[in-house]
Amino acid sequence: MTAPSPQPTSTALHTSALQSLPLLARGKVRDNYAVGDDRILMVASDRLSAFDVIMGEPIPGKGELLTQMALYWFDKLGHLCPNHLTGDDPESVVTAAEVPQVRGRSMLVKRLRPIPVEAVVRGYLAGSGWKEYQASLSVCGVPLPAGLTNAAKLPEPIYTPAAKAAVGEHDENITFERTVEMIGPDLAARIRDISIALYQAAAEIALTKGMIIADTKFEFGLDADGTLVLMDEVLTPDSSRYWPVEGYAEALARGDNPPSFDKQFVRDWLEQAQVNGKPWDKTAPAPRLPRDVIEKTAAKYREALQRLLG
Repeated sequence: MTAPSPQPTSTALHTSALQSLPLLARGKVRDNYAVGDDRILMVASDRLSAFDVIMGEPIPGKGELLTQMALYWFDKLGHLCPNHLTGDDPESVVTAAEVPQVRGRSMLVKRLRPIPVEAVVRGYLAGSGWKEYQASLSVCGVPLPAGLTNAAKLPEPIYTPAAKAAVGEHDENITFERTVEMIGPDLAARIRDISIALYQAAAEIALTKGMIIADTKFEFGLDADGTLVLMDEVLTPDSSRYWPVEGYAEALARGDNPPSFDKQFVRDWLEQAQVNGKPWDKTAPAPRLPRDVIEKTAAKYREALQRLLG
């Protein structure tokens, strides 16, 4: 597969406004439009969410970068699980005037019955997992050995699912047993096993590109035949924690968070942000992002894609 240029080719798009197709939903990043009864046009905007709150300022080029990265991973991991791509050109289902809103940032996908579980796989101890481990020596109910440090590689990847929340609300970490109650034992086990296999395969590829995938989340749906299908986005910096290999050992020795290629940069800034003289409470509206935070975040996303595509 020939990779397109990782450089953004359009001005920032905070919200798409297609008139030729019915709008199904606006997510944190993607705007979904119905194409007949069996397909969806997914338009990746340049919106950015952190702590489940959508920022008011877009990150220029982000939607194109996310789409190119997702297409790369769908291609690399297709042997492990079928995905929702139709292979059709997204530009073919909109008017000529709407093509600029779609070009380079869209996927035309199969319409599926989504499974309300976010399949989270963690290979390293980071973020909320590190905080929970310090209190309980476990993450989402999965016991871990004592003596691990921040950013430590886990003995083996662990599956820590979450229940999908509505836009603006926080996803809820749940146990594997809870997913069994929600979707049944067979489907819950298949999602767990496929998710771990996808993570392990991707992590090996990323290492050859000089990147560590600390954790990620996958989403799945069922087609009309009941086949389990990988959907939405996959292994983008929005859904995954990417660290450069260089500098990781030093950060681990210090107990610091390694530098990252994802939106952790924005999260770190928001943790220090003030609203009306008080720390931001992580509810909408979000503080305005300064220009340098926007530019540095865009650069992080670009570098991740450039490393991946070579």
